[in-house]
Amino acid sequence: MGVRHAVVAGGGIGGLTAAVALSRRGWRVTVCERASVLTGIGAGIVLAPNALRALDSIGLGPDLRTGEALPGQIGLRTPDGTWLSRSDSGVLSARHGTAARAVHRGFLIDTLAAALPPDTLRLGVSVTGVNDSGNTVSVRTSAGELRADVVLAADGIRSTLREQLFPSHRGLRHAREAGWRAVLPGAGPPAQQAAETWGRGERFGIVPLADGRIYVYATAVSDPGTRPSDHHAELTRRFGTWHDPIPELLDRLSRRASEPVGILHHHFHELAVPLPRFHTRGVALLGDAAHAMTPNLGQGGCQAIEDAVVAAHFLASTDDTPTALADYTKARHRRTTRISRRSRRIGQLARLSHPLAASIRDLAVRATPQALSLKALDTVLDWQPPSTPADFKEQR
Repeated sequence: MGVRHAVVAGGGIGGLTAAVALSRRGWRVTVCERASVLTGIGAGIVLAPNALRALDSIGLGPDLRTGEALPGQIGLRTPDGTWLSRSDSGVLSARHGTAARAVHRGFLIDTLAAALPPDTLRLGVSVTGVNDSGNTVSVRTSAGELRADVVLAADGIRSTLREQLFPSHRGLRHAREAGWRAVLPGAGPPAQQAAETWGRGERFGIVPLADGRIYVYATAVSDPGTRPSDHHAELTRRFGTWHDPIPELLDRLSRRASEPVGILHHHFHELAVPLPRFHTRGVALLGDAAHAMTPNLGQGGCQAIEDAVVAAHFLASTDDTPTALADYTKARHRRTTRISRRSRRIGQLARLSHPLAASIRDLAVRATPQALSLKALDTVLDWQPPSTPADFKEQR
């Protein structure tokens, strides 16, 4: 059999990881990205141990371990600064065999793109549909038709290919929450620790990035379509009296509020009802296209990376594409569904706004032994990439 060809719809984290993984296994890959410039959104991402192991398995781990790991204490606080729970990053690193890295999404995208063979990436080209009825897949794009042995649909939360393949699915559901994100220069007083602070229906997160910058995010209960006219004023109104260093970070943020991508605002959506499967005969869905989840566990991008590595592994293990993609669904569906549900439950707790309910929640978090909190994350963070075709058939 000659060199097989994969078309990847979408040049985000999942799509680029899949393209690197397949190209390093001898496939010819074409990535179609509808944007005219490949650029990471102006936000950070925490590469948890499970994602770093996946990247290690395709030779990219060392490229993403530059700079500092998450420093010092990591945990959950109240608006007055009281710690509800915290863990030392060194303890977490020892427990999971590697330290999490927080990086700018642009850095991750650039690293993945640099690992692609020449002429792999086609910018300004969108995939508009597929015909999956024959031995190969016919791919309709804005630049003409392509033929492929497999199509990997990594075209995001509002996936065109998901809607085509599963037209009767309920689709996205608004999660009753919206969020803000920004990346700040590292100059000035440091954020010191990675932490998320829970108020009543509101959250504020601080994550020092490996390159010295600081990623901040905030969330609040919100109806669909609601959008503040002045994002910085809204953030200051909600969080300006919270514990240090939040007021100082908001002041720094005010100097960037007028920039086009200074403060990102978005509503949270999820596939609350899982898809019946993540594949058809010759097409597989990855990342948000397959299992869009709320960001409460910080696993959306990490699960896309896992998807990409597992899909490439099965496709490289056999010439039978339908069987490979069926194995991919078996390996990924149960895990991503469980993680999505866990993320949803955390979001429900974080959104509690009644003073009594929020107080009971905080007491329960504070009373939970650290060992139990750490153990609860083991099934997420201890994931290992496959080395043989059978590795994931028992880890669903």
